[in-house]
Amino acid sequence: MIKRVAFKAKRIRSKLRRIPRKIKCVPRNILWQLFPTKTKEWYALDAWKRKKAVEGRLKKSHFKEFYTKHFEIEDSFYSGKRILDIGCGPRGSLEWADMALERIGLDPLAKQYLKLGADEHKTKYVAAYSESIPFDDDYFDVISSFNSLDHVADVQLTISEIKRVLKSGGEFLLLTELNHKPKIKEPQDFSWDIVHAFLPEFEILNEKHYEMKVKGMYESIRYGIPFNHSDRSKRTGILSAKFRKFG
Repeated sequence: MIKRVAFKAKRIRSKLRRIPRKIKCVPRNILWQLFPTKTKEWYALDAWKRKKAVEGRLKKSHFKEFYTKHFEIEDSFYSGKRILDIGCGPRGSLEWADMALERIGLDPLAKQYLKLGADEHKTKYVAAYSESIPFDDDYFDVISSFNSLDHVADVQLTISEIKRVLKSGGEFLLLTELNHKPKIKEPQDFSWDIVHAFLPEFEILNEKHYEMKVKGMYESIRYGIPFNHSDRSKRTGILSAKFRKFG
């Protein structure tokens, strides 16, 4: 009897070990439909691991340019301020901002990013979703979402949370791809009118539209080709917008 039970237990363990292999064989679109959030996170983390394997230490030198020069903001503007970067990734998007009072990188994969080199950063990484930001109302002076708004599970709830945790008079910086087909890592498909979702609590200080001319959002912004709205063809564009929350 004991031998029979031990044999059955061994067979069960053997079957359980084969489950991950079977999951990998399942078409990713099916996995995405069944487990959208976990599938997205798995592919996102895998992509970052691949990038680290190629780059070694993940590069972050381009971020300062987009927080300052691109939005016509002086470095001193960030002095003594609390900054939140939504969907920060592991590169260290706020490492340049030594003058800030507090730097928070918000990302569901924050704990895993520590193993990719983020543990060396001065930024505090918080593992949380943008639909439920674990900070008090009116906490941050500046919030950014660079190449992340189309990655979230719920855009409207994310926007509501941004409105909640940004101080009156605070600024929100947005860089996002749009008008693309939903993908596993970028499931949201919205268009240029997404800026209206931030009204009336926010005012739009600056808005620019770019063509996606080269691979990568940041590279395309540097390329600087204005989006041709007279061309009605369906294609990916890039939105750059700076908002201020009314007092």
